[in-house]
Amino acid sequence: MQEYRSFSLGDQGELKIGGVSALMLAKKYGTPLYIMDEDQIRWNCLQYMEAMSRNFGRKFQVSYASKALCVKAIYPIIQQEGLCADVVSGGELYTALQAGFPPELLHFHGNNKSRQEIQYALESGVGLFIADSMEELETLEELAALCGKIPRVSLRIKPGVDAHTHEFISTGNIDSKFGFCYETGEAMEAVKLASRLPHLNFCGVHCHIGSQVFLQEPYALAAEVMTRFMMEIGRETGKVPEELNMGGGFGIAYGPEDKPLPIGQMIDGLGQAVKAGCQKYGLELPTVIVEPGRSIVGPAGVTAYTVGGVKKIPGGRVYAAVDGGMPDNPRYALYGAAYQAVKAEDPAGERTMTVAIAGKCCESGDLIAKEAQVQPLKAGDILCVFATGAYNYSMASNYNRLPRPAMVMTWQGQDRLAVRRETYEQLAQNDL
Repeated sequence: MQEYRSFSLGDQGELKIGGVSALMLAKKYGTPLYIMDEDQIRWNCLQYMEAMSRNFGRKFQVSYASKALCVKAIYPIIQQEGLCADVVSGGELYTALQAGFPPELLHFHGNNKSRQEIQYALESGVGLFIADSMEELETLEELAALCGKIPRVSLRIKPGVDAHTHEFISTGNIDSKFGFCYETGEAMEAVKLASRLPHLNFCGVHCHIGSQVFLQEPYALAAEVMTRFMMEIGRETGKVPEELNMGGGFGIAYGPEDKPLPIGQMIDGLGQAVKAGCQKYGLELPTVIVEPGRSIVGPAGVTAYTVGGVKKIPGGRVYAAVDGGMPDNPRYALYGAAYQAVKAEDPAGERTMTVAIAGKCCESGDLIAKEAQVQPLKAGDILCVFATGAYNYSMASNYNRLPRPAMVMTWQGQDRLAVRRETYEQLAQNDL
């Protein structure tokens, strides 16, 4: 299982996150409130860096997947821990650059990059483009020629591997909007195009089999396909790609039923599979890249809410209404995602209530959890929901004109504001 370092109990038995009282944070910054523990983020980064070094020596990169949490405060942390970062839009690229992240350490993803985004990335000096279509390769060639640059380019490949995950977050199969299909020969056509375009430096292949993957076997299957494809590329073009990007998707525990392997064990399994594939197909070990996002920031995040009331429906559920909901955490509405929660005043207390944690939006499906086991709750209590560091702020909306919450970082008993709470004025600032 993953190691969670963020949580402890205070002198009065209250929940502390990164050494800081959740009750104090809720009082100081208001709720809903995203709380991110920097120590947990750094620890997770370190686990990846050590495991990749153990398996691949100096020939590796760990690239943080910005889509999991893209705020300026995250980039100095991952840079200091030795990671690269990938971005999937002009907005993510802008945020990373505004945070001072070196553009040469950025990888630009996305299945439909606009001309404006590609030009912005070229002019900014982005270190690697992961191309997703023939049209993108041609546009990138055209704009690179105009800019007088020769960007490094990798190709996203669909290896046809079932990641055993939710349909909406499984991306490695043939019927996916992402990348070039290996089995139909499309991928090799893309390789030949990228290799002959004079303003592109074709350097690698990439795959991403899905998200919330708990098993080693799907990565092993993908490594077999990708190393075989690299051998075939060498045979067809005379040059084997120097980089193999195996993507991300490493799962985390949202509920007790989730059993993720430790980061090091997952990477060890990946390392064995890549090296076995290289040996089988007579390849030198390439530079191996992984792209964790959720597994770096997800476990480090907690969202604090204030309970507005507890409503028991005769013959039905008990609803604990909180001052947030699907605008700050849409994952239950999208995926039926499960979460665990505790009362911040008494997190170690007996969980004798089963409640549906209900948001304040005008939607019956506005829930954070459907059957959460919690300590007895009443109006005014602070309820903390765990594992909300990934895809919560990133997917947040202003539905029902709710302002997006503030975000704080905790670090060794200290707290600092990372994202201000939106105001009503900001909600309407673009209206005419």
